[in-house]
Order: sequence, then C-alpha cells, then structure tokens
Amino acid sequence: MSATLIRPRGAVEAGISPDPAPFVRRDGDGGASLTVLVGGLHCAGCVQRIEAALARRPGLIAARGNLTTGRFALRWREGEADAADLIESIRALGYTPTPFAESAVDPRADDSRRLLRALAVAGFAAANVMLLSVAVWSGAVSDMDEPTRRLFHWMSALIVLPAAAYAVRPFAGPALAHLRRGQFGMDLPITVAVVLTLGLSVAEAAQGGAHVYFDAAIMLLFFLLIGRVLDHQARARAGRLAENLLVLRGMEAMVIGEDGRARAVAVSDLVPGMALSVAAGARIAADGMVEKGTSELDTSLVTGESLPVTARPGAAVLAGTLNLGAPLVVRVRAAGEDTALAEIARLTEAAGQGRGRYVRLADRMARLYAPFVHLAALAAFALWWGVFAAGWQPALVVAVSVLIITCPCALGLAVPVVQVVASGRLLARGIVLKSADGLERLAEVDTVVFDKTGTLTTACLDLVNRDEIAGEDLAFASALAILSRHPLCRALVRATAGPDPSAAPSGAVREWPGDGLSLMSEDGEARLGRREWALGAAGAGAAGHGGPEPWLVRPGRAPVAVRFADTPRPAAAETVAALREMGLAIELLSGDREQVVGRIARAAGIGDWRADMRPADKLARLGELAREGRKVLMVGDGLNDAPALAGAHASMSPAAAADVSQAAADVLFQGDSLAPMALALRVARRAHRLAVGNFALAFGYNLFAVPVAMAGLVTPLVAAAAMSASSVLVTLNALRLSPGKGAR
Repeated sequence: MSATLIRPRGAVEAGISPDPAPFVRRDGDGGASLTVLVGGLHCAGCVQRIEAALARRPGLIAARGNLTTGRFALRWREGEADAADLIESIRALGYTPTPFAESAVDPRADDSRRLLRALAVAGFAAANVMLLSVAVWSGAVSDMDEPTRRLFHWMSALIVLPAAAYAVRPFAGPALAHLRRGQFGMDLPITVAVVLTLGLSVAEAAQGGAHVYFDAAIMLLFFLLIGRVLDHQARARAGRLAENLLVLRGMEAMVIGEDGRARAVAVSDLVPGMALSVAAGARIAADGMVEKGTSELDTSLVTGESLPVTARPGAAVLAGTLNLGAPLVVRVRAAGEDTALAEIARLTEAAGQGRGRYVRLADRMARLYAPFVHLAALAAFALWWGVFAAGWQPALVVAVSVLIITCPCALGLAVPVVQVVASGRLLARGIVLKSADGLERLAEVDTVVFDKTGTLTTACLDLVNRDEIAGEDLAFASALAILSRHPLCRALVRATAGPDPSAAPSGAVREWPGDGLSLMSEDGEARLGRREWALGAAGAGAAGHGGPEPWLVRPGRAPVAVRFADTPRPAAAETVAALREMGLAIELLSGDREQVVGRIARAAGIGDWRADMRPADKLARLGELAREGRKVLMVGDGLNDAPALAGAHASMSPAAAADVSQAAADVLFQGDSLAPMALALRVARRAHRLAVGNFALAFGYNLFAVPVAMAGLVTPLVAAAAMSASSVLVTLNALRLSPGKGAR
C-alpha cells in the first residue's frame, strides 16, 4: 500500500508539486501506476488533449482521464517511463497536476474560488457600468455635449478595465495555453472579442468618439461566467463520490495485539492477518473472517440484502457492513484498496470514466465554431482594409462587430438556461436535479432499471398476517420483541403500537445472536426467532411465504408465524404503468432473494426481474443493455447501487437514499411515492426539445448576423445589442417550460 504524503496547503498556490515517488504503486510485473489529480479541466476536450499528449510518451501503457473527478489514472512500464516526467508533461499543457492523496489539497477547490471571485467582480462592474451606459444612450438623443459624454466614457473605462482584466482570466488562461499548442478552443473567441472590444473602446474614448463598448465586454464575461460556475460546481459535487464511498470503513479500527489488548489503529494501516475487535453498532473496517462471536450484520448498503445476515465463526464479512448484535473478532483477509468496498469505489469511478467522455453538444460544436469565428473576423478585416480601402480603424470596427455578434453567449446559454428553468419547475415538486447534463441524458432514456429495497419498496417491514395471529400471541411476541434491537423485532413492536404491559414475560429473556429470543418459564421454553431455530428439526420442512417471518413457539400452544413483507412505495404500480405508456422498457435488479424479489416485481407489474445481483452483476447488466444500444435510467438507493448509478446513462435516487447514492444520482426525488419519476422524465423530454430549439435559434441567429456584420451594416454597439437579444431569445424560449406543459 502506497504511503500518503501530507501536502502543505500553500503548495497549489505556489505551483509546487510533491515528489510523486511515494504515491506510485507497483504490481510486481514490471508495471507501475499513479493517480493524478489535475486542476484546470474545463471540458471533455481538456481530457482528450492530456490523454493524447501522454499517449505519445514511450513506455506508457494507459492514461485514462475522468472529467467528473478531475483524476487521471496512469500506468507505465518501469524503466521506460517516469512518474515525474509524466506529471511534467501534463503541466506543460497548462494544467496543474498533483499526485492524488486524500490529504492533498484539491486544486479544483482553487479553480472554484477563482471562478466565483471572477463572477463577483464581473457582476459588480456590469451592474454599475450599465447605469452610465443608459445615461449616455439617453443623452445621445437629447442634448448631452461631448465633454460630458467623454467623462461618462472614461468613468466606464475606469470601472470595466480592471474588472475585465480580472474576470477574463478563466478564459484567457486556457485560450493562451491552447494557442501555444496551435489549438483553438471556445475560450479563444471570447478572449479575443473582449480584448479587441476594450482596446477599440479605449481608442474611441481617447478620440472623443460617440460610441464605446465597455458594457458589452463586461456583460459578455458576466453571462459566460455564470454558466461556467454552475458547471464547475456540479462536477465538483459528483467528484466527491468515490471518496464518500470509503468513509463507511471508518477512520480507526480496534486491533487485538499479541497481549490480547485492543488498540486503535488507522484503517489505512490495517494489513491481512490482523485481528479486529468489532463492537456492536460498529462498522467492520476490512474484509475478513469471523473468528469469535455470533452476531447479525446489516449488509444492505453493500449487498442489497434487506434482512440482517447471521455471522458465525468461519463466516466471511465485508468492510462497511454494520454489526447489529454482539461483539465479534474478525481476522483481516483484505484491507485498504483490496476490500470489496474499495472495489465498489473503483467500479463507481470506472463507470464515471465513461460518463466523463460524453461531450456535450456545445463542446462538440466548439471545434468548428471557434475557427469559423476568427476566420470570419479576419476575412472581414481584410475585405474592408485591403479591398474596400476603408482604413485600418473602420476595418477593425467591422472585425470587432463580427467577433461580438458571433460571441458564443447564446450558444453557451442554450442548454444552461433550460436546465435552470427545468430544475426550478422540478424543485417546486420535490425533485432535485443534481447533474449539469442530467436533463439531456434523462430525455434520451428508453429503459428503466429499478433496484428493489428502498427504491420500489420503502424498506419498512409491515405485518401482513395480523388476522391470523391470536391477540394473546401477538401481545406476547411484542413483549419479547421490545427487548431486542433486531429490525424484525422493531417492526413487530411498531406494528403492535408497543407491547401490552399485562403480557410482559415473567423471567429472564435471552437473545441468541442470529437465532432469536428465548424465555424459560415454569411451563417450559418460549421462543421467538428464526424458523429452524424456533421449531427445531420440524422447522426445516415448514413452508415459508418468501419474506421475513419469525416464528413464535410457546408451551401448550400451536406455533405461529409472524409474517412481514417489504412495503411497495405508493403509486409504484401506477408509475411503472405510466413509464410503459411513455414507451420505456422496465427491469428490476436486486441483491435480495428470489422469492422476495419475485413478489415485489409481480406487485409492481414488472415482468423482467433478476435476484441475487451483486454490484458488479448490476453494472455488467447495464453494460449488456448499453451494447444493445439502450439508454438506461438506473433507479437505486443503496451503496451497492452506486456503481450502477454512476455507470448508467442517467440515474435517479430517493432523497432518503444513502449519501453515496445521492452523490452518484443525477436526480433525487422527495417523498415516499414513485410518481415524481414519471414527472421528471416528462419534463426532461420537453426540456430537451427546448434545448435543441435554443441551439437552432442560436445558429439561425449566427447564420443571419454574420453576413450582416461582415457587410459593415452594424456597429459594435448594434452587434452587442444583437448578441444580447439572442441571449434573451433563448431565455424566453426556455421559459416556455411552464408547469402546465409536460410537467403533470
């Protein structure tokens, strides 16, 4: 296991990268690997550039980047490549690479702070300069004299120039880095347009010209920074998923030494062969085997099993599972990165690799858009200066007009503005949209895959055969059950609204971990618990109903089965029917037992279901569906669903789901009902149509505006107004997503 280097907080700001050697992992076959956290990633193109540059390095086996987490997994042959050289190759591209460690400062946090500061500065300057611009515009049609107009122009320059110099850095930095490598990006036309607009405005102000364009430059920056901040924050939230998974192991474990005493040891220091003391209510910190003790484990977050699993000596246990009953001694078999929990984290992050490679529509168009904008502006300048002999200044005005009128403001807002409106509509109905591109992917879904426990069901056990149990027996069972913390006992007490004091047992009640409760009385022994244990040898042949059913055995009375069932969520069957009406295929994948899964599937009207599915099995099934060309929506709530949630085309979870599942999901819905699912899909489909319409409006605007600007028929002021109008137009189109249209 690699060492962890504690990195000084000032390292990122100072541009210092720690020695990567302690972070390198070696596989023993001549291969080495390293995970690098990269700051400065803005789009899928950044990931592709780094991967392409690293692919040319000799000795490199693989380089896989993840835009969501900001990490690159590097693997190379020792002796043919070096970790420091690979990191330096990334740095040479203009990014900030850092060997990954949990204790390291995340450079993405610095990116987020810089964007927020730039947005605040641009917003302050835009709000103030517009007051001056309105005064100048009003004076242009009245009696404002030239000295007053020039004063207002220089006041605008005093506000905008320092603000723009600061706010343009998130665009100018990547633009210059790409330009040095001979590449175009979406940031380049923004930077050039701002610089030329400000330069031309300063020249006009110095010459006493009638028009300056400080307001257009700063407003352009303000609008584009809003979209970039929202996108960055969404990716940062999703990037914390893999780290959140491993929190379930805890920070410390109690290790039993050779002297028999337990001492606290950091989870990162556990090694196979150690003996762990696991108290009741604690989570197991490593994979291992039970050596002493018998208890029950809550494995629902790891395996999806709805009922506690009995752990006896010799039983295998997994990291992250919760010990519900008695203390255990566990011998460590796998620790750290070798545990099943770490494997789930790797599956989740590997699934995220695929999602990070989805290039949004705007990013895909940027490769053609940026060169076209610059070529159009250059052609306009050459035409007016060389052919029409209009002089450099008028030619530059036309070129600047072309750059401004084609600035990608409307194109950049086409999707974000729809997302903002749609997320507001959904939020009003208890549906939280988390992913920046979740709506786009949700609209493309043609298959829905459900988890069972906590998703199709409420994970709340209900007593289903109350009428078959005599009141006296039910009261006695409840009086026994209140003495245990077992989930079935709690469900029994809840179902009976508490025990009857008159039925309280007289005598000592003993709990047998993994079996049940017993009470010795003058009449004999009474038992409440597992069927085989309560009934003895006769219990092996007793028929069960497929769900959890503790048995009550009392001297002189017939044995009684206390049957429970997982409760389907409200409107589960109606929601499944509604999804089918929308043309969606439905599947159910669960880690629970076949009888339980089949019963819930029939109740919900789902014909295609599978039981005993582990996290890797679910992810493999999603891979099969993807290879068939399906776009899958995964709906789940447990830790075991996290890899599938991350690997699906789109994902959704109840708001009460495990934290890691909430982090992986694109959409969260409040309440117990599944009805919000159908609502979210309808809104997403309509939002997708509006987003595509916005792209059509943006490109239609450019097809009309570019020739007009190149013909010299607009000034930079008119170009700025037209650019703003295109932004307003796509915003108004997005507002058509009203609650009454597609949201019911």
